[in-house]
Amino acid sequence: MSENVFVVVEQRQGNIQKVGLELLGEARKLAADLGQKVVAVLIGSKVEDRASMLFHYGADQVILVDDPMLEQYITEPYAKALTAVIKEYDPQIVLFGATSIGRDLAPRVAARIHTGLTADCTGLAIDSETKLLHMTRPAFGGNLMATIVCSEYRPQMATVRPGVMKMAEYDNSKTGEVVRLEVGFVPEDMNIEILEIANNDKRGVDIHEAKVLVSGGRGVGGPEGYDPLRELADVLGGEVASSRVGVNNGWIESSRLVGLTGKTVRPQLYIACGISGAIQHLAGMEDSDFILAINQDAEAPIMNVADLSVVGDVKVLVPKLTEAIKKHKSKKFAE
Repeated sequence: MSENVFVVVEQRQGNIQKVGLELLGEARKLAADLGQKVVAVLIGSKVEDRASMLFHYGADQVILVDDPMLEQYITEPYAKALTAVIKEYDPQIVLFGATSIGRDLAPRVAARIHTGLTADCTGLAIDSETKLLHMTRPAFGGNLMATIVCSEYRPQMATVRPGVMKMAEYDNSKTGEVVRLEVGFVPEDMNIEILEIANNDKRGVDIHEAKVLVSGGRGVGGPEGYDPLRELADVLGGEVASSRVGVNNGWIESSRLVGLTGKTVRPQLYIACGISGAIQHLAGMEDSDFILAINQDAEAPIMNVADLSVVGDVKVLVPKLTEAIKKHKSKKFAE
């Protein structure tokens, strides 16, 4: 009988990715509703020392597949490893981060074990009567939310966007059991040859990780309108983000998109500049600790969710705000 909530914890070069820890926190809630356990699946090479960290964030057990062939993420050996885990332990639910790796691995494994997969989920819940997993995701370009169930096949599988789920509190006292699974790889499992690994060290901080985001919308007027936002972000030690209109018009790269069809963020400070606040955008940032909205329209939806609303032209107010912060910093430094 299928049981337990499995989380595929992504690691890159041995570093546990934050989305895996977020999913462990969410898995604890789901497992509590089912009266079951949370099991983390850790796949890689020489990563056994990372297992204890997963207990501290909510895992009751860690299934470890550790093999030299798994040093770098390659679809075929990773798919074989995870398929072996699922066939051996028969989980009820399997969760992945909706990252480049998760989006590649999850559908491949779902096809091999003949089950369904709901991609890019923003909400998960256990139905109190049927005990089925309700998987909620945006549909039709984010204009509505669809809740999907997989009633006939197991495991129930979903990828979940990074930043959507809240990470559980770190519990240093929690421990658990590490179970090693030997998959039995053969040379033919390595179906590609890696010639070179090129890391892009010039990328800015992922907006998921930024504590301060200065985000622009239609009101910035064009690509040049993001320049004052970048200056403000630099002064605050933050990053620039955007609503859908900026990405659609080519004003800024898609990696900066906040919203249902972009990224879900929870910075300490979110400054919305010239953003009206469509529901698709609000869903991606409304859990920010503090929201400052600057907009010429006092009735814009963003003004109702903001902790502080300022009515005015972002092209005038943002440079003045940047200058005021610079003066405050220089004065504080002089003191």
